[in-house]
Amino acid sequence: MAKLTKQKLIQLLNKDLALEYKAMVQYTQHQGVLKGAMYQNIQKELAVHAQEELQHAITLAGQIDYLGGTPIVDMPVPEISKSNEKMLKQDLDGENDAIARYIARIKQAEELNLYHLAQQLRNILSVEQEHAMDLEQALGK
Repeated sequence: MAKLTKQKLIQLLNKDLALEYKAMVQYTQHQGVLKGAMYQNIQKELAVHAQEELQHAITLAGQIDYLGGTPIVDMPVPEISKSNEKMLKQDLDGENDAIARYIARIKQAEELNLYHLAQQLRNILSVEQEHAMDLEQALGK
């Protein structure tokens, strides 16, 4: 495998940034369309998740700029559904993906001796893990 460079890490962080944008939009849409009394608590939590994903995006954009890159503005298409359970599963899948990516990204940042970045990523990872726990609880897992 090719040696990790700062430029490659910036590309990976921009991918993470795009997925944070997607998560923010997806959570915003899902909290707006969840139906039923049994989903009222998670509906409120999804609104909080959307705000936290925005904070992650702001953090990543700042770190990308600090490293000499340009934060992107594109994002993948958010997933939607008419099924409450499917929406929550889509969100959980996104969180599990984010957790795996940030674990890898922390190791990559440390490989390049970017400990300030690794700490910022740890903070994001912690919140993503809380999101996954919220979603698992809502899904009865």
